Amino acid sequence: MKIRAGYSISYDCQQPTPMIMQLSVHPSRIADLLTWDRMHCEPAIPVNTYHDSFGNFCHVIRAPKGRLTMSTDFLLQDDGEPDPVAVGANQNELEELPVDVLIYLLGSRYCETDRLSDVAWALFEKTPKGWPLVQAICNYVHDRITFNYKYASPGKTAFDAYTEKRGVCRDFAHLAITLCRCMNVPARYCTGYLGDIGVPLDVAPMDFSAWFEAYLGDRWYTFDARHNIPRIGRILMARGRDATDVAIVTSFGPCTLANFKVTTEEIASERLRL
Repeated sequence: MKIRAGYSISYDCQQPTPMIMQLSVHPSRIADLLTWDRMHCEPAIPVNTYHDSFGNFCHVIRAPKGRLTMSTDFLLQDDGEPDPVAVGANQNELEELPVDVLIYLLGSRYCETDRLSDVAWALFEKTPKGWPLVQAICNYVHDRITFNYKYASPGKTAFDAYTEKRGVCRDFAHLAITLCRCMNVPARYCTGYLGDIGVPLDVAPMDFSAWFEAYLGDRWYTFDARHNIPRIGRILMARGRDATDVAIVTSFGPCTLANFKVTTEEIASERLRL
């Protein structure tokens, strides 16, 4: 399967403004690119690219005064398979976990394990460990939270989402991650592209998507509390403890989002011309 994806994002700045951006395909998907995922800036400005401590691509710029538009358009080869399901995947004891996984058991900016620990144990103490536990958490979050873009809030935490019972995909992910960590399952936040491939077309404007990964057995598995079904064609951009670590734009000064467009669609092979 071939997927075309990209974005066009514009910001208006009152003055030259430093920014850190995470808008590139994750290094783990670079080998799948058929055309390069290169960020274009209009007007053209210097871009310093580096890998952060989580292994994501990051870009440092100084946005000029006025409007800055960042965009990309690329093609990627995908295996066309839905997210793997491994109902027998076991849950590790703490002392058995790789040390680099332990950070994903701790509370973080948007995932307040201290505030939700009692809730998690009351809900899931008797649930079989491993895959059944993580799936039960996804089911609970999927049923508890009502999705709507008008409920988006950059300051909303997992506890807020639990209390308000509404939010967007990042809120589903934050709450599920927090409940997993409370139940001693390492969980990390993911962001990327997810088009309407293999599912009915969503009439809402395309956006980046958030999901999470849980560490079971000896590997990370993808879970999606918002959609709560295996999906086809995820394109990972970044991973981290929560949305703080994978923000598409972190600005160090005032700026206003002026335009935001994301594209993700399957391309028929016979129409592809490279």
